[in-house]
Amino acid sequence: MKRVTKGIILAGGKGTRLFPVTKVISKHLLPVYKKPLIFYPLQTLINAKINDILVISDPVNIKLLKKLLGNGLNHKVKINYKIQMHPNGISEAFIIGNKFIGKDHVCLILGDNIFNHTKEFSKLIKSALKNLKKNICTIFTKPVGNPSSFGIAYFNKKKKIINIIEKPKKTESNMAVVGMYFFTNDVIKKTKMLKPSKRYELEITSLIKLYIDESRVAVKNLKNIFWADCGTFDSLLKTSIKIKKLENLK
Repeated sequence: MKRVTKGIILAGGKGTRLFPVTKVISKHLLPVYKKPLIFYPLQTLINAKINDILVISDPVNIKLLKKLLGNGLNHKVKINYKIQMHPNGISEAFIIGNKFIGKDHVCLILGDNIFNHTKEFSKLIKSALKNLKKNICTIFTKPVGNPSSFGIAYFNKKKKIINIIEKPKKTESNMAVVGMYFFTNDVIKKTKMLKPSKRYELEITSLIKLYIDESRVAVKNLKNIFWADCGTFDSLLKTSIKIKKLENLK
C-alpha cells in the first residue's frame, strides 16, 4: 500500500509561561517578527511537500486560527481543524487526528517551534520521509543549555538512541528532542497503548520509547540549524531578532 505523509500542527496548551497575554489569545497567534507564530511550522510542512494538514487547538482559539488560515487555499495546501478540549499531552494529537491520518504516515510539529529552512535542514526532512517508507520513525535533537526544560535523548557508546526522559532534574545528556516528529501509521495504535503520566498527560517521550524498544527510531541532529521553542517572552523576542537577521541575509 502506498502511503502519503500528512501533517499535524498541535497549537494547543494553555501557554502559562506567556500569561497574562495568553489569557486572551493563543501564543500561536502572537507575532514573531512579521508573521504569526503558527505560520512558521506551517511553512515547515509546506517545504516538506506535506499538503494535507490538520490544525489542533482549544475550543476558543480554533476559531481564530480558522479565521487566519482558512482552508489553506492561500498557502496552496488543504487545512482541516480539530479541537483538543484539554491539554492532555502531545501524543493525544494522534488520537484526535486518527480519522485524518487514516492509513497514512504523519509528521507532527508543535505550533510554537520554528526551524530555519536551510539546504541542510531540507536534506534531513527528505531523509525522514524516506525513513517512513522503511517503517522507521524520525526525531530531531538539538544541544541545549537547559536540559531540564525538555525531553532529553540518551545514547549508548555507538551513538544509538536508548532512552528519552522528560525534563530530567539531573542529566549527563543535553540533547533535547525538538518539536517535530515523523511517525509511521501505527502511531495511532501505539498511542492508544499509553497511560497518562504523573502530569496526567499522554507524553510524547513515552510514545517514542515504544519505537525505541523496537529499534525503529532514527535521530537527526540539528547541531548547525537554527531552532526555537517560542514558549516564553524571552524566546519570542530572541527569535524575532534572529529571524529578522536571517531574512536580511537573503
